[in-house]
Amino acid sequence: MTITTSPLTTARDGADSTPAPCTEAIRLTRGATFDGERITAPFGTLRLKELPSGARAALTALAGEDLDEGRITALVVAGDGEAGLLRWHMLRTRLDNTGLLEHSVTGADGTTLARLVTVGRGRTTLRPVPRDAVRLSRHALLLPADGTLSLRAPGSPLAVELGPAAAPFLARLTDWTDAARIPAPLLRLIATAGALNPGTPEDDPEREQRGGVQWHPLDLAFHTRTRVPASVAGYGGTYPFADRFPPEPVAAPAGDGPRVPLPVPDLDEIAARDPSLTEVIERRTSTRAHDPGSPVTVDQLAELLYRTVRIRATFTGGDGQELADRPLPSGGSVHELEVYPLVTNCAGLAPGLYRYAPDRHELELVREPGPATEPLVREARAATMADDDPQVVLLVAARFGRVMWKYETVAYPLILKHVGVLYQTVYLVATAMGLGVCGLGGGDTSAFAAATGRDPLLEGTVGELVLGTPRLTAPGGPADREE
Repeated sequence: MTITTSPLTTARDGADSTPAPCTEAIRLTRGATFDGERITAPFGTLRLKELPSGARAALTALAGEDLDEGRITALVVAGDGEAGLLRWHMLRTRLDNTGLLEHSVTGADGTTLARLVTVGRGRTTLRPVPRDAVRLSRHALLLPADGTLSLRAPGSPLAVELGPAAAPFLARLTDWTDAARIPAPLLRLIATAGALNPGTPEDDPEREQRGGVQWHPLDLAFHTRTRVPASVAGYGGTYPFADRFPPEPVAAPAGDGPRVPLPVPDLDEIAARDPSLTEVIERRTSTRAHDPGSPVTVDQLAELLYRTVRIRATFTGGDGQELADRPLPSGGSVHELEVYPLVTNCAGLAPGLYRYAPDRHELELVREPGPATEPLVREARAATMADDDPQVVLLVAARFGRVMWKYETVAYPLILKHVGVLYQTVYLVATAMGLGVCGLGGGDTSAFAAATGRDPLLEGTVGELVLGTPRLTAPGGPADREE
């Protein structure tokens, strides 16, 4: 690392802008401390044995500020002599390999142009600068972060924090541009973070190869963030908000609307009449068209809800969070999913949007039929391409804080896994009961928020299933089925 005179330009840059000098420097990663024998960082501790005085002085200084190569060399030589430089460079390579260094580029006016930081666990060893044309990866994301813009690539444990002076270069990098028009130290940081396109204008894998083309940047970012643990600072049951918020109760507080007690089915009788699991699995199918003349009954709806999502018991976990036991599994037993039956045609039950209270086995009326519920009905009808309104739509909502209080990074994908478990459980029970069900592939959580008044950041829909009685075209069985 040396002091360079790369073509750093101002916001009025152009092809013939006057170059300005910029300086490269390093420091220990943020949150790291050095006590003379060990470096302690948020992600671990590095013990250093028999560290000479010059190297110790350099690390002490790097724990508090950015230092360029000249100042580091002076500290090492003052304590260890010229011979100590080789050992220092070996130590610095070790620090880069363990992600303990931040690299910065500073303009002539002393402001930071860019800084390479660790956001996960990975090496910070700088990559070489491309010599020809360069552009940002189409998958790179730019996010606000503490007064800077954070440039990240999906799956990378590194990010580049950009200051205002980097804006014109970022604009150039949205398309292929001559590498000589971008400061080489800035390109090094972006390349090291993985945010540069790996190809060339003539051979661009992000536009020509299936793996690069088929992924939308936001989908790839979500996938890699939740499936590459090293790319994030915390992963799993870290309790990221336990010091700020108490855990939410396992059962949502009762609402103000009218309540409809539901009959409790006899599980012994059900067990005696149910087909075998193998038979149910083989018969399972998605049934889009239902018989409007023979709607599902309130007793059938009650049995389905009781057998799939009721709370059988509650208990307190070792972390103080109230947990539940239900017929279907849930990570950490948090059971954040709620079911809202949207009823248009159910024998024995008035139309409307209800919430199923799994702890009391009853329905709470949330909204009577009207302009607020119509978009939800219309959307479900369009999704199934049916001629009639669905008899019942089971809107699956998540109380996000139940999961996000405990889990970091994997919280939302865990919720989606739970939705899949619920889908399959409802499919199998409905099939055993002779009902028709069809899981939908998407929904509108804003319409759900409008109908319920729920804050969509606290509780929102994450799945939908249409439920009804199969429409028969002949004695043979249900029609309009789709696997």
